[in-house]
Amino acid sequence: MRALLYIGILFSVLSCGRNTPRLRTGDLLFEAGGRSEMAGAIAAATGEQGALNYTHVAIAIAGRGADSVLEATAQGGVRLCALEQFLASAERIGGRPAVVAMRLRDTAGVAAAVERARRCVGLPYDYSFRPDNGKYYCSELVHANYLAPDGSPRFTARPMNFRAADGTMPAYWTELFERLGEPVPQDVPGTNPNDMACEACLEEVGRWF
Repeated sequence: MRALLYIGILFSVLSCGRNTPRLRTGDLLFEAGGRSEMAGAIAAATGEQGALNYTHVAIAIAGRGADSVLEATAQGGVRLCALEQFLASAERIGGRPAVVAMRLRDTAGVAAAVERARRCVGLPYDYSFRPDNGKYYCSELVHANYLAPDGSPRFTARPMNFRAADGTMPAYWTELFERLGEPVPQDVPGTNPNDMACEACLEEVGRWF
């Protein structure tokens, strides 16, 4: 009986190990799904039917037993939080955090990128989804700070889409931009987690599910 218990514990530990990526500072954490109305609107505009749709991206900061995450969120603007907190609040797949870790194939300049992003802590969330306004949404924080040696962005800005697959504008976006007194920035250059995760400069290094 005791032997069976030890085997069960060992299996549990090994299973958890397989689903715990070894992070490096500067890795990007892509979260799929999400329960918020904004996450649903992002998935409707940028996702694909049946695919793993990412609605959030954050920057990993590795530490000795105390990994943290740098992110831009609607709840707190640009902030640092513990990795455990980030994973606990993530959507679930099979009871595990729906988060995928990706790493730049060429890591030159990643340390500088993270330091630039750190200096953005405390800035507000960019509900306007417009560039160069001193505010950041999640993938904008990455795009603005992950630069090639020549100073150009490592990730591609593309015309943004806010419409659902059937061409309609979700009520979330209509109501948000009415409150802001701004037009929906349809086709304004920008980024989103789904497109960013598909960039050739990234490779997956693990997932929690």
